[in-house]
Amino acid sequence: MIELVGLNGKTFFLNADLIFKIEETPDTIITLVDDRNIIVRNKAVEIKKLIIEYRREILADSQNLDSINKER
Repeated sequence: MIELVGLNGKTFFLNADLIFKIEETPDTIITLVDDRNIIVRNKAVEIKKLIIEYRREILADSQNLDSINKER
């Protein structure tokens, strides 16, 4: 999950795997895989970095699990 800021200034978490595309028009619009749109204050480049960080964490966690399982 990535933490974003809605237009109302409140933070929320979004499952990054549900993002289909991100546009800046100048508002940042996130289109989800089910075609719903979310408008956020975050810039597209920032969201991209959050997604990369999120996926790196998942990969690191899976590698840690692999090493734990090998030790058993």
